[in-house]
Amino acid sequence: MTTAPEAGSDGAASPTDDPVTTPAARRTGHLYPQVAAYLASQPDTLLKVGDITRAISAPSSGAVFQALKRMTDAGYATHHTNPHRFQITPAGIDAAGTLPPPPPRTASRSGPGRSSHRKPVTRPNGDLYFPRRLAGATDVDVLRRLRDKHIPVLLYGPPGTGKTALVEAAFPDLLTVAGTGDTIVEDFLGSFIPLPDGGYEFVYGPLVTAMREGRPLLVDDATLIPPKVLAVLYPAMDGRRVITIPGYRNERVEAADGFYVVAGHNPGVHGAILTEALASRFEVHIEVTTDWDLARHLGVPVGAVNAAIALNKDLADGKVTWAPQLRELLGFARVRKTLGLAAAVANLAGRAPEDDRPEVVAALAAQFGPDVSALTLGKQR
Repeated sequence: MTTAPEAGSDGAASPTDDPVTTPAARRTGHLYPQVAAYLASQPDTLLKVGDITRAISAPSSGAVFQALKRMTDAGYATHHTNPHRFQITPAGIDAAGTLPPPPPRTASRSGPGRSSHRKPVTRPNGDLYFPRRLAGATDVDVLRRLRDKHIPVLLYGPPGTGKTALVEAAFPDLLTVAGTGDTIVEDFLGSFIPLPDGGYEFVYGPLVTAMREGRPLLVDDATLIPPKVLAVLYPAMDGRRVITIPGYRNERVEAADGFYVVAGHNPGVHGAILTEALASRFEVHIEVTTDWDLARHLGVPVGAVNAAIALNKDLADGKVTWAPQLRELLGFARVRKTLGLAAAVANLAGRAPEDDRPEVVAALAAQFGPDVSALTLGKQR
């Protein structure tokens, strides 16, 4: 098993070494094209430092390790630990042909030389969100800039790709309306509730609260909500930024600075209709797909990721109506850790809709062997 070289040994730079002038750094620059090319030749494989060192006949595993860390900092590779293993990213594959130099290592990965926008963002529930590249920045940064300029955004993509997680990471002060076909105007504006003494009290809804407190509002699964109900949002989103509450004395509500609307849309989901009126209210439309590289980084087995990639291609070609996304893959990893690989494979097969299950089973069998079936109770022991 290959482990990370100790600082200062085997050619690796110690914390006090100058990262540009040390022999290790010079060897790293020389080795970088070879290391990148080798990773690019095996894009679906997690590679150990020692294996890479032997494959390219490098003089030092420490220098190879430094080159791999520079690739990781540039976004060209992912780094897995226990043991240390590396895998090229799609950006790394694209860069392997031209091999632009990676950024110099001016500090440790947690030190001041590392850009803060590459760090994971903690969501309100404590989970980490790993920002993705978007429009020359990160998705979290882009959403925050759009909020500052009052530019509404529509996030669209299959369920489970991380749309809600992105918005929660970008806006810790977020309020949410979960849309369904039964959502009504009162779910946005508020309604009267009975009191213990027999009277009634009007409780304001999330739209009113977000407007008054200058908070962002996520309308999740917005396209499942009847269009007449969604129309309650439009005066709040346009230049007026004012609404009235017909059910409560026609009270007038003005949007405070910071109020912002984001919506989520799952194309292809039964009942999800993106009307022209709704689409036109959102000036920016961003597609959100599953980040396969992130799935691997978070511990999802390569076979499960490969099966999901194949099924998503079939989904795009219209051969199936469902394919695993990041949510299902993270569930796969948790079940594998708890019940073992065979149970995780069987569980993922069973999560598929019945009409698509043969295709899902076939894709899993191609990665994990022929004996794949849905997770089912057996006979009494």
